[in-house]
Amino acid sequence: MDVEVNYLAVLLATVAAMVVGYVWYNPKVFGNAWIKLAKIDPKASNMTWSMGSALVGSFLMAFVLAHLTFLANSFYNNEFIYDALLTGFWVWLGFQFLRPFMHDQFNQRRKKESLIHMGNDFVTIMVMALVIGLLGV
Repeated sequence: MDVEVNYLAVLLATVAAMVVGYVWYNPKVFGNAWIKLAKIDPKASNMTWSMGSALVGSFLMAFVLAHLTFLANSFYNNEFIYDALLTGFWVWLGFQFLRPFMHDQFNQRRKKESLIHMGNDFVTIMVMALVIGLLGV
């Protein structure tokens, strides 16, 4: 079976992920709390590297999510949007929630900081899934 990927959907899902991150970590939303909890010095960070990494990472996440959605849809044969959202949820729960949650416990990360990241991951993946699901293959 050849996996079909809608590259426009992947690109738009990447842009959507960046927008979600921009809003989520905005100082008026969760940005100030995150900076304080993580003890980050915004002046010392390399924003070019951070944003470039986020862009590449978001593209790869969207690409993998599009692949998995195609496979799920080929197997279950539901509406594409339904399979995209369900796949997005399971990807978030299995990989973006549970692994960081376990690591955060051992690293003694503050629960509020973990919740900020996990909430961002959930919204980001579900928005990506929505874009991919709406545009189809």
